[in-house]
Formats: sequence, C-alpha cells, structure tokens
Amino acid sequence: MNTFTPAIDDRLPLPDTVVLGKVRWSYAIPISIMHLAALTAVLPWLFSWSGLIVMLLGVHIFGQAINLCYHRLLAHKSARVPQWLEHTFVVMALCCMEDTPGKWVATHRYHHHHSDEQPDPHSPLVNFLWSHIGWLMFHNGGTHNIDTYRKYAPDIFRNPFYMRLERGLLWFWMWVAHAILFFVVGAVIGFFTGGAMEALRFGLSLLVWGVIVRTVIVWHITWSVNSLTHLFGYQNYGTDDHSRNNWLVAILTVGEGWHNNHHHDPASGSNQHRWWEFDITYYELKLLELLGLAKNVIAPRHKRHADRDEGEVVAKSPPNHD
Repeated sequence: MNTFTPAIDDRLPLPDTVVLGKVRWSYAIPISIMHLAALTAVLPWLFSWSGLIVMLLGVHIFGQAINLCYHRLLAHKSARVPQWLEHTFVVMALCCMEDTPGKWVATHRYHHHHSDEQPDPHSPLVNFLWSHIGWLMFHNGGTHNIDTYRKYAPDIFRNPFYMRLERGLLWFWMWVAHAILFFVVGAVIGFFTGGAMEALRFGLSLLVWGVIVRTVIVWHITWSVNSLTHLFGYQNYGTDDHSRNNWLVAILTVGEGWHNNHHHDPASGSNQHRWWEFDITYYELKLLELLGLAKNVIAPRHKRHADRDEGEVVAKSPPNHD
C-alpha cells in the first residue's frame, strides 16, 4: 500500500455536460473578487492578532457548517439533529458562500453517483485545476438544472426554509449581514480602545481577516477534498473510483480527508476506520448526541455489520434455563 501516490494517470476529456466557453459569471465574478479582496490582508495596517485568531477560529466553526451539516447531515443523512439546530448550521454554512443547501447537496450526491466517471462535475482526472476550482466557473448542464435538483435532493427542496433560499438572494444577504456584523463589532471595540481611526482600522481588520480571508480559506479547504483526495494518498478499500485517504486534507478538514473510507461507506457518520485516522467531525457529532442534540448517528459499516452479526448470534442462541 503506497502512501501519497498519484491516482491513475489517465485523463478524461471535459464532461460532456459542460458547455465550453459559457462562463458561469454568477460564480466566477464573486470568486475572483473575494480572492482579490483577500489580498488586502497583506497590508500591515489591516493586520491584527485578534483578526488572525478570529480567522483561525472561524475556519473551524463556519467550516464545520459545511462538513458536519451540508455534507454529513444533509447530503448523507449520517445523523439527525433538531430542525432549529440544522437551520442554524445552514445559516452558518451560507456565511461560507458555498451555495444554497439544495444545490450543494444535489451536486455532491451527483458526484457520488458518477464519481470519477464522465459526468462527474469535478473529477480531477481532467486535471487538478479543474477539480479544484475550474468546474465552478462553467455552466454544467448535467448538474445545473431543475431535474437534477429534484432527482438528487428532493428531501432538501421539500423543506420550505431551504426552498426559500433558492428564490432570490436571501442567502447572499445573509453573508453580507454577517460581514457587516464582524465590522461593527470590530469598530465598536476599536472605538473604545483607540478612538475613531482605530475603530475603522480594527473593524476592517476583523472584516478582512475574520470574514474575507476566512471565506477564501474555507473554500480551498473544501475544494481540496474534490481535488487532492482523488489524486494523492492511500486506499483502504477498492472502490469504483480514485478516492484516496489524504492525511493532510484530513487535518485541514478535521476528518473529511479520509475520503476513500467515505466513498466506501458514504452513509457513515464516521470516516475513521483505523485508530489513527482521527475524525474530529465524527467526535463532534457524538458530542451533540451526548448532549441530546443528535440521534441516529450512523456507525461505520464494519461496526454496523459486527453489531448485526452479534445480534444474529444472540437471536439464534438457545435460551438459558439456569
């Protein structure tokens, strides 16, 4: 078993469903603007240790709304939480600007159904750049249509709250509102610690570091699951795709990088199949379960089968008349 060996070197052509030359400007423009805005973080005037700390905490807190909620709760139904908590996670996920839950879930389930095959929307077997970011920039007729949404995410679109997010720009204004909140909090703190100029500086520092830089970093961490974990790493299981377990991505995504494990058993709430394959997202699900905020947390397949076999043995055992 080789660690960090590239996947098969064959190259698929671009998916047939991509209309070449038809740029998806509603994605390309915001992604470009956010990356350019993030470059302002190099300005010394905008740096603050508080902003850096807020960014690092935000990468985990807001990023988990993608990993734990969008991915494990919504896309794979790996556990159940109260609706108010699920909706709270979704609002936090929207603050990552990674699309509405319906579109995200439909695209992800579509990926699992066609993983590393011709229709896969972000197969790295095209090339790394395509799987990491390029696929977002072009209209894909296979995934960006109402029939796909209905087929792959009917449960999401039946929810009135999620359906409301598909209409208009409410999801965008949620992101804007939370960005304004970061600026206002920073401005108030800055005003009371250093006056009007410090209010502007510290408010912008929290905006740039705590919102813009954090959003871009969460993007690339999420995208690395699409790209790196289908190219580099090792496999515990012989799946029908090129999914890999990648320890670096697993650290950055607190468990999502054990991607071969995930493709072997997508329904599981845990990607940890070896003792050292730490899956913090699963631990957080179990913590929610301990607090009474999650139930039906699905164990890995080998544990489910072991429990089933044990139950069958108990059921077949003769009664004890002692």
